[in-house]
Amino acid sequence: IQLLVEKNLTALFNIRFVSSEFSVGEFRIDTLGFDDETNSFVIIEYKRGNSYSVIDQGYSYLSVMLDNKADFILEFNEKQNRALKRDGIDWSSSKVIFVSPSFNTYQKNSVNFRDIPFELWEIKRFSGELIALEKHQSNSKASINSISNQQSSSIIAQVASEVSVATEDEHVAKLSEIGAEIYAALRQALEQLPDTSFYARKGYVGCKKDNSVICYIHFARNFINADISRGNISPKGEKSRAFFTLNDPNNKAVDKNWTHKDGTTGHDYRIHISSVNDIDYAMFLIKQKYFLL
Repeated sequence: IQLLVEKNLTALFNIRFVSSEFSVGEFRIDTLGFDDETNSFVIIEYKRGNSYSVIDQGYSYLSVMLDNKADFILEFNEKQNRALKRDGIDWSSSKVIFVSPSFNTYQKNSVNFRDIPFELWEIKRFSGELIALEKHQSNSKASINSISNQQSSSIIAQVASEVSVATEDEHVAKLSEIGAEIYAALRQALEQLPDTSFYARKGYVGCKKDNSVICYIHFARNFINADISRGNISPKGEKSRAFFTLNDPNNKAVDKNWTHKDGTTGHDYRIHISSVNDIDYAMFLIKQKYFLL
């Protein structure tokens, strides 16, 4: 399982592979990855049985990482041949992924919180060399901090002081009644597209088709902006494979670009949505990206 996941880490989790069997402190991490979208480390652990505590192990892994940040940076720089700096990492977005053929009810219930920095993925093998990965989804609105010991000695409290999990509800709560109506209409329209799902980050909510991002939704009080990833252009002027141009007869989309440290420019199309009446045209533009994936 470990070899399979590490070989296909980008396709499965959209995570960069850093190293295997990375030792730090008293721990040996099965797989160390890096999420380029959040600029954060991801620890992946593989389990055969289910006689262990997800909570205890998960928080222990995050605690040792936060206590040994320099070792993680050094490991990344040596394996990636890239100068990653401490201030270039979002430690608050760190997480642990557990991969196992099965999790018991106790393990699933133990992570049934809206803000726990762990993911449980069950992996199944079928005939014809088919592999399926299914994520355990939590629909709870409860916070892990509500049951943790908030004393400074609590490992949950210590990790929670540096690691936080963004939720879609937190973004929606900042919207006015008008803004919430607009987002609900857009979300409903996106849900009608097959194989779409949503995930939250600190500054936005992303919508994906399978494992590829369709758009990033940014929130203001009375409106939202949907950013469609157009692609990258290298310093030599070479465009990324999926670089495309929108068919935008009403000229509603704005080309939003920025420059990475290596000189590559990233490009998004930004769609401003200030009314539910804008949803149909926004979806006309978003679907162009969707059908390219």
